[in-house]
Amino acid sequence: MSVSKTDSKAQATLAHSAISDNFSVKLICRNCRNPVPNIVEDFSAGDYVCGDCGLVLGDRIIDTRSEWRTFADSEGDDPSRVGDAGNPFLDEDQLDTIITRTGDNGSNLSRTLNRVQGQSKSQQREHILLEAYKTISTLCDSYAIPKTIKDIAKQLFKKVADERLCKGRNNDATVAVCIFLACRQGHAPRTFKEICALTRVSLKEVTRTLKVIKGKLDTETGMTSSNDLIERFCSNLKLDYETRRIARILSENARNLGDTTGKSPLSVAGACIYMATQLIGRERSPKDISTISGISELTIKCIYKILYNSRKALLTPDILKHGHGISEANLNISQT
Repeated sequence: MSVSKTDSKAQATLAHSAISDNFSVKLICRNCRNPVPNIVEDFSAGDYVCGDCGLVLGDRIIDTRSEWRTFADSEGDDPSRVGDAGNPFLDEDQLDTIITRTGDNGSNLSRTLNRVQGQSKSQQREHILLEAYKTISTLCDSYAIPKTIKDIAKQLFKKVADERLCKGRNNDATVAVCIFLACRQGHAPRTFKEICALTRVSLKEVTRTLKVIKGKLDTETGMTSSNDLIERFCSNLKLDYETRRIARILSENARNLGDTTGKSPLSVAGACIYMATQLIGRERSPKDISTISGISELTIKCIYKILYNSRKALLTPDILKHGHGISEANLNISQT
């Protein structure tokens, strides 16, 4: 087949007629005007050529097919033409060449080269980071922690690894602290007890590692308030919106009055929830709240007594304005 080249202007213009049929486009040679065109793709030159008259209809056509043979079960070309997407939590451009352990016709050369490559510092560091990221993702998924917080935890771990803040320390403790700080920064705080239960790291080890990271890492650690915990505890207790509203207002009022100064936000949250359930008819007991929050019943009762003694100042009109049986008379101190 002889191919007659047109001028550069004609080559740059793709002669075609668009026939709309369910959003399909059909190429037609502008010379032949054959309704059943014979369009040939010249793979070596990257041209679309009319098979009848030889007119070049388009040049520099990109071949979208795979450069290799594919043995996939499904029909069609293999859509995979590149490697994995870049990982923003790893160093550099991740364009390393990986030497496989097989492929040299049975000799031990590939295995030896693979072992030497694995002993390089860059490969060891990347392996440590990948293992830590995998652990963070697995732990966060088990507690239904959002992806944004998982990414914050990975960034914190990379900072700690880059600055070698926890060299020689337990890697699991570093992961636990990174998740703890990420939850604070993501406005979804978790308590020390929850983090220890999640990561199976002792409280002593977590607090010790936290002091090291907070003292040397220039990052916002955030603070945990009782209001941040109330929403989650109420959700786990399946309490309605009105109870949550009252518990949040009680927490704010107690903080403004200074009655709970020096008390753990976890304990204050549990006591405010208990007082809110008292106001609406005592739907939850201290034991129920203790099971969900991890606070002892005795602690809940002690903080509740403090709130009960200040009930005149705590029960502001914005708590009682909606009615629905909410009254100071519903509060009971004898059961505690």
